[in-house]
Order: sequence, then structure tokens, then C-alpha cells
Amino acid sequence: MSARDDDIEGARDAAIDWWMRRKDGKLSRKEQAAFTAWLAADPRHRAAYDDMARMCDDLERMRPSRPEATRRRTSTRLGLAGTLWLAAACMALYVAFDDLSVRLRSDYYAGTGDTKHVTLEDGSRVELDARSAIAVGYDAARRRITVLGGKAWFSVAADPVRPFMVEAAGGKVTALGTAFAISLDEGEARVTVTEHRVLVSSGGREVVLEEGQETAYAPDSPARAPSRADVARHTAWRRGKLIVESEPLGNVLTALSRYRHGFVTCLKRSICARRVSGVFGTEDPLQAVTEIETYLGLKAFRLSDYLIVLHE
Repeated sequence: MSARDDDIEGARDAAIDWWMRRKDGKLSRKEQAAFTAWLAADPRHRAAYDDMARMCDDLERMRPSRPEATRRRTSTRLGLAGTLWLAAACMALYVAFDDLSVRLRSDYYAGTGDTKHVTLEDGSRVELDARSAIAVGYDAARRRITVLGGKAWFSVAADPVRPFMVEAAGGKVTALGTAFAISLDEGEARVTVTEHRVLVSSGGREVVLEEGQETAYAPDSPARAPSRADVARHTAWRRGKLIVESEPLGNVLTALSRYRHGFVTCLKRSICARRVSGVFGTEDPLQAVTEIETYLGLKAFRLSDYLIVLHE
């Protein structure tokens, strides 16, 4: 995923957030100033918000109309539900478009709730987490893989003539006889070595990672110094687990969204900022959501299992 793709994705996420806040009620003077400043900061912000608003307006016009008297009686009760329905529909379209774009560029793709095991032509093995994709570019001089999204684990077959390189988030990872994992999250790439060594190049800097070490980098930024990795946690997806330690709830919900169709979100930002620790099974994400509800003392507003909103 390129830096440009990351910027666009961030603009879309912010556009959804601003649209929901404006739809929910009038912004305060401070919030309106922040919204205006965000729109002016980058032309892509205005484009993302306009696309979001246009898409949601079209969806709202598609909803069945009700008699005026019925609307008056149910407006309070269904106001939140209507806003959430629209938000879910718009987010679903964004996810569908993003997934389609990645899928069209990929050679191997694992969809929502799916994983994939691939053996490449040279015998190297790749495991893909749900909603993950890679593109393969082998030639006589080198073996090149591009991680387009999500998480991937590589077990590299030896070939002294052709180096094995993985590109992700503008950086490059070169295998030195090894097995390693790469994950893309919010524009940042994390590299974790599970066997032997790799050379990581990013932002004009190179670092060598030994077995059990990790680094991370953002597009056009130098890789961080190697540090001891929690290998079991970062590769738990290979065993059907999600292990989190004092992670914001919003991040945990985003991770769980890879394993089910539908959306789980928070009524307030302060709720999504709460910290969560635990081990959750990815084969049953709804059970994980229920466990989180209990852990944080929250309640769930459900528009079927497709849209769940956590609140106090």
C-alpha cells in the first residue's frame, strides 16, 4: 500500500466520522472550526467528505418513506437507528470499493473471515490473514512480493541466485534465509522475524532483524531500531486468535472486523478509547464482542448482527 493510498484511506475514515457527527446534531462552535480546518487542510479531505455526503444522501433517498404521522411518532425512537443504518451502508460501500481495488491488483487474496495458504513457484510458502492480499513479481533476477493490505507470513525457499524481497508501505524487506511476518495497519508496516534474519530498508535507512526481533516504519520514514518482539501475539492470527494488551477498543473492533461481515462501532469516541486486554477467537467474532461488552461494562444496540453500536 502506497503513502498515497494510506492518505486517501485516512481521509475516508475521517470523512465518515465527520459525517456521523454532523448527522447526529449541530456541531459546537469549536467542532465546526475543527471541521472547517480539516476540510481546508488537504483537497483530498474535501473530496472524501463530498463523496461520503453524496453517497449517503443517495442511500437516504432510497429508504422507504413513511406517512408523516408515523414519522412524527417514531422520529425520536428511530433517529439514531436511521443515522446508524446510513453510516453502516456508507461504510459498507467504502469497504467494498477498497477491497475490490486491492483484489484487482492482487495475485492472492483472502476475503473477510477467510485465510489463505499459498505455495509459490519456488517452493516458498505464504499465509494470508483475512482481508489480506499480495502481488507476486518473479523474474530471472529476483523474487519480489508486494503486500497490498492486511497481514502475511512468509517461509522463504533458498535460492542463492534470486533474492526474496517483500515491498510494503514504501519499504523493502529482504530475506536472509528466513521466516517472517509483515502487517499493515493504519499506514504503518510492522516486520516480525520468526526464524533467521531479514534486512529492512525504509526511508534511506537499513536495519537487520534477528530471530525474535521486530521493527516498524511508516511510508518514507526510517525503520525503528530492532527491538524484542512478542512473536506469539503478532502471529496469533495464524492460530485463529487475536491477542491484545491494553489496546484501544476502537483498534480491537477494527481488527475483529477482518473476520466478519458487518460493523461494530462505538456511540462515543470516549468509549472506543477505552483499553482492552484479552485473547479472543477470530472464528467467532460476535462472541468476542460479547466478551468485550462484559469486560468493559458496556451495552450493545443491535440493528441485526450486521450493525452493533456499543454504548454505556
